[in-house]
Amino acid sequence: MSGVAAVPASLPEWCRWLRNPAFWMPVADTFAVLTAASLPWSTTLVGIFSACWLGAAAMIVDYPAYLRSLKHPICAFPLSLFALAVAGTLWSEASWSARLWSVGPALKLLFLPGLFHYFQRSSRGMWVFAAFAISCALLMMLSWIVWFDSQFKITAAFDAGVPVKNYIDQTQELALCLIAMAPFAWMLVRERRYALAALCIAVMAGFLANMVFVAFARTALIYVPVMLLLVAVRYLSWRGTIALIGGVAILAASIWWTSPFFRLRVGMVSSDYERYSRENADTSFGLRLEYWKKSLGFFMSAPLLGNGTGSTLQMFERAAAGQRGIGAEVIRNPHNQTLNVAVQWGIVGVALLWAMWLSHLMLFRGEGVASWIGLLVVVQNILSSLTNSHIFDFHAGWMYVLGVGVAGGMMLKSVASHPGLQESRTA
Repeated sequence: MSGVAAVPASLPEWCRWLRNPAFWMPVADTFAVLTAASLPWSTTLVGIFSACWLGAAAMIVDYPAYLRSLKHPICAFPLSLFALAVAGTLWSEASWSARLWSVGPALKLLFLPGLFHYFQRSSRGMWVFAAFAISCALLMMLSWIVWFDSQFKITAAFDAGVPVKNYIDQTQELALCLIAMAPFAWMLVRERRYALAALCIAVMAGFLANMVFVAFARTALIYVPVMLLLVAVRYLSWRGTIALIGGVAILAASIWWTSPFFRLRVGMVSSDYERYSRENADTSFGLRLEYWKKSLGFFMSAPLLGNGTGSTLQMFERAAAGQRGIGAEVIRNPHNQTLNVAVQWGIVGVALLWAMWLSHLMLFRGEGVASWIGLLVVVQNILSSLTNSHIFDFHAGWMYVLGVGVAGGMMLKSVASHPGLQESRTA
């Protein structure tokens, strides 16, 4: 198989077995599927299964080809960002425990080159996405159950209707699955596969209803409209786009009319800002504004290379000295990915972060399922990172790494098998 390490004939039989792609590829594929399936539910299982995937994939990698692939921008930028996080420990004034702890969230970026390389060879990339979608559907069903009866919660999640983790993660995954499935539902209808189409639409309706009535993160108001716009640009004619806009408008009006929960969540944006500006109140939106304002000041104090890895908490502690109310809040994460990077690694870090995002966006310019899923993952991450640090957060960060890594590998495989496509993409 192209790109998979060949097994030298001179090796003993047991060594040949250890490097046999026919054995290790199904094993690695299984662990990749298990990683995706466990992501909505557990951080521990993701760590275990991803490590097992790495070990299995390492047995069959063509290392010369893999090392050559690291020069590609889609690999070089995330690796450079991680290297900067490591180097940033040298000029940080934070404790060494804080510096090393802050390197950890960037470790997942090291999986991207391996995923790109591996899923150029694997034929089971869609299994990973299917596993994630099925797992999210099961989570959605359990969410409805715990909304009615909280004793079925798996963890002590604060919000009603959230069986595990938190409402931000739950919204992130359900929204991604909802928008990603839309073209598939339309395709099934056009092919007159009505049973599958009905099932797909029912699951999508469950995702939407859960977001509207059970658990909703307001950041979705930023990324969902843009993702719907991508549906129109990719799959619809101008008439279809007008119909989509009209349908979304009617649906939005219906949601607003029927869901007090949704009206409350959306209305809290303006009320939070008013309470913050008038009373200096400790509100969710007000806290973010305070974090961003202070983070800009921290960045300006060391604009080129930042204050060093792990410095964010220390900077907020210094700024909180002698303050009261919301000004005394101390946090390690400023709830904005760009500012999180800027405070620690300055304009150099910001440039690497955005170069990574843009290189991955460019990777998914083509057609096909992998391109569609990868594009949605990147766009959602960029936009949700306006109010969160979603590269460094565990759940959203792994959604990005798995989504972009698997879809990117599938795209690279498609380009390699169609040389004409390669020419058009580099023209």
